[in-house]
Amino acid sequence: MPNDLLLALVIFAAAFLQYTSGFGFALVAMPLCTLLFGVRTAAPLVALAGVTVQIINVVRFRRDVNWREFLKLALTAALGVPIGVWGLSAVDARLVKTALGVLLIGYGLYNLLKPQSLRLVDDRWVYGVGFVAGCLGGAFNTSGPPVAVYGSLKGWPKDEFRSTLQTFFFTNSLVVIAGHLAAGHYNREIMVSYLVAVPALLIGNFAGARVDHKVNASVFRAIVTIMILASGVILVL
Repeated sequence: MPNDLLLALVIFAAAFLQYTSGFGFALVAMPLCTLLFGVRTAAPLVALAGVTVQIINVVRFRRDVNWREFLKLALTAALGVPIGVWGLSAVDARLVKTALGVLLIGYGLYNLLKPQSLRLVDDRWVYGVGFVAGCLGGAFNTSGPPVAVYGSLKGWPKDEFRSTLQTFFFTNSLVVIAGHLAAGHYNREIMVSYLVAVPALLIGNFAGARVDHKVNASVFRAIVTIMILASGVILVL
């Protein structure tokens, strides 16, 4: 029961952040659920919860998708997902936790220190970014960081950034869930936890919609970055 309450709070916060910022569900939910249940339960659980919230947000952000970039990212990510899912089963869980922690710390530091003047002009980077995002999505449900960094360096406008990321996360999550199903990672415990998470997810999404236009974007992003850094440090230690 204590774990169910903590899970509901984690999913509420992650859904709230996802709605208001356009990304971050797995970056918040994955490390904290890993601490609650272990990485091999957290990964398929967060994938299932994530795709649920993404269905809602894809409808919200659908109008400004950069389809050319999205298709390149989605196709190469699909190649990386099976490698990530395999790694989740084959690699020591402590190593996976540490790797996830390092990933979160690196992404958090990038958000704090990123040089605004940098721009990526070579379009070929999209293929490597998509593949790495697929690997990270299959293993950790954290396909967001490389794609978010890529979008920032390409200078995508705000609406295009959020729309393209949301659509990519949705399609990538479907592939990740298929990979977990094929690997036999879903069980009764995970499905019961998912049913606990769904009401918290819907309430968090609703709360995010209520305050979306009232939150200062720069302050909010700083809070999210600090939470990501803290989660990464906890996992590494």
